[in-house]
Amino acid sequence: MKIGLYREIKSEEYRVGLSPAGAHEYVSHGHQVLVESGAGVGSGFTDEDYQDQGCTILSKQEIAGKAEMIIKVKEPLPQEYQYFREGIILYTYLHLAANPELTKILMERNITGVGYETVMEADGSLPLLKPMSEIAGRLAVQEGAKYLEKSFGGRGILLGGVPGIRPGKIMIIGGGVVGRNACKIATGLGAEVTILDVSAARLAYLDDIFGSSVTTLYSTKSNLDASLKEADLVICAVLRPGAAAPKLVKRDHLRQMKKGAVIVDVAVDQGGCTETTRATTHQDPIYVVDDIVHYCVANMPGVVALSATQALTSVTNRYGLQIAASGIEQAMKSSSAIRKGVNTWKGRCVNREVAEAVEVSYGGGELDNET
Repeated sequence: MKIGLYREIKSEEYRVGLSPAGAHEYVSHGHQVLVESGAGVGSGFTDEDYQDQGCTILSKQEIAGKAEMIIKVKEPLPQEYQYFREGIILYTYLHLAANPELTKILMERNITGVGYETVMEADGSLPLLKPMSEIAGRLAVQEGAKYLEKSFGGRGILLGGVPGIRPGKIMIIGGGVVGRNACKIATGLGAEVTILDVSAARLAYLDDIFGSSVTTLYSTKSNLDASLKEADLVICAVLRPGAAAPKLVKRDHLRQMKKGAVIVDVAVDQGGCTETTRATTHQDPIYVVDDIVHYCVANMPGVVALSATQALTSVTNRYGLQIAASGIEQAMKSSSAIRKGVNTWKGRCVNREVAEAVEVSYGGGELDNET
């Protein structure tokens, strides 16, 4: 199969869909990898690095006319739509629940959209989302600590405190991969950490690994309300695979929070967990609503591009190679994880959660019958 690798154009996005070593895996399996010139620069990879691994360097226009599968990191932006011809496979983070326009474009052009974020193994794990969630969870505390500084409109709080004063208070909504990794960094700083989740088993697990260094609470309305009033930093880390994130933090909550508190909404790709969330960029990462600083960067791992690219390629290649070897239809039959990763296929939306979120007809009935 001819594999295309585009340079990302999203603001401050330095990752690339394949490292040279990752591209070599495709080449060694007999596939042709076509790399856009400069695609790896943001992650520290030169065109020569890819050529040394057997790849061919071309322009985006040339790749668009030849590639059968395009591998990216982020969802295509409107200015990229012209490069996605009918019938190709698009293998990337899609986050379609928050993007009705892109969903309809993929359907209209009969593009098979495989979303990293919905590839799901039988045990419910999301292997292609996990490494970026780990990075985003750790960055969330780092960025939140930064924007608590007074010069950014924050409260002027040092999260770890110093002898003689109380440390800052961090509230984490969601105890999954993002939340767990945020906990690691937050407890390491010495902050007071409260984490909320709807799963008793998840809370028990977090209690086991963090012990008395965190407070675990069921995510009820009363616990949410009380915790928001006390928090200096709120990290929103709720995930519903494929679906839009629930709006747990209401506009009215902001007026009850401490002036200068910070919200880091890691769920922004799926629409965000607050009613006041709107996507921002690393170039312009924050805005203030009702005296609350919002950090809602939609590609947080993009600023640690080398680490993120290496982590991403290490997990995406397994499934990408299956698709390249047998084609998408056979890959869907032989791998339930890949089947769940397919969001659009044959002009239809075949992911039920995405279809509901963007209000289009669900077209995956025949696939449900097969699986």
